[in-house]
Amino acid sequence: MTYKAAFLDAGSVGDADLTPLQQLNLQLQLYPFTRPEQILARLQGCHIALVNKVPLDASTIQQLPELRCIAVTATGTNNIDLNAAKAAGIKVQNVNAYASASVAQHVFAMLLHFTNQCLSFDQSIRQGHWSNSPHFCLLAHPMQELADQTMTIVGYGALGQATARLAHAFGMTVCIAERPEATRCRPGRLPFAQALAQADVLSLHCPLTEDNQHLIGAEQLALLKPTAILINTARGELVDSHALLQALQQNQLGAAALDVLEQEPPPIQHRLLQQPHPRLLLTPHVAWASLAARNRLIAYTARQLNSWLQQHPADSKE
Repeated sequence: MTYKAAFLDAGSVGDADLTPLQQLNLQLQLYPFTRPEQILARLQGCHIALVNKVPLDASTIQQLPELRCIAVTATGTNNIDLNAAKAAGIKVQNVNAYASASVAQHVFAMLLHFTNQCLSFDQSIRQGHWSNSPHFCLLAHPMQELADQTMTIVGYGALGQATARLAHAFGMTVCIAERPEATRCRPGRLPFAQALAQADVLSLHCPLTEDNQHLIGAEQLALLKPTAILINTARGELVDSHALLQALQQNQLGAAALDVLEQEPPPIQHRLLQQPHPRLLLTPHVAWASLAARNRLIAYTARQLNSWLQQHPADSKE
């Protein structure tokens, strides 16, 4: 007997090389996309489920008696009911540190959008402003050096650490925020509110949990300098988008760059799409998605699954 597996949203990794998965001793079915009503049917009889963002809740898990392993092709596991999986004896494995370089690079791409104004300068040039300038240069847009600025990082795992290394390379001071609920600080960290107050740039890299939804809301935004730049490449629910838009509109925040939103893809009527702001930059959850990172993701997932298969030979399955 060969284990049956289904990758329910293989299209989410784009043109990544799926060969490492296809070479496993599995009967693997690839689905580019799976709607909620298709999940149960496609996983019936499967021993292994591969998902990126497809949700597997308790009700679904309880209706899949053959399921033995869930391979999350991502770092975050908030789309899986971990308690239900544990109760059913299902192994859940995710992938860490595959996109550290990609995410850190994207953080600084978004940050430099605001500090160096390259797009604004390009637009000014195309409008003829440089050609009509009496000087050799065109000082039409304010530019800001990152050196000696403070970047506060919330979430100091592999992604936060990779971002910190780039911040140091730019000459920035790195401040690591302690968890908001902590009663004492770990070495090298500052209390959450104090860390926010020091930030010229605030970069979020923490996982989404039941306790930190709207980690950055009106109260926390009020702690930031009015010139601060907020960057979120973690999870959309960490930021209260209503409070964020209000802070931008009232000039209580310098700028914001979001790679993630509460609902993905966002509805066309999302407030941040309906009320665009010149100091708000949005990208479509792609910080993780360099081709090199996606290939590493698949390779690491295949390696983990191969290890699981060796520990659970198909002919010994209960």
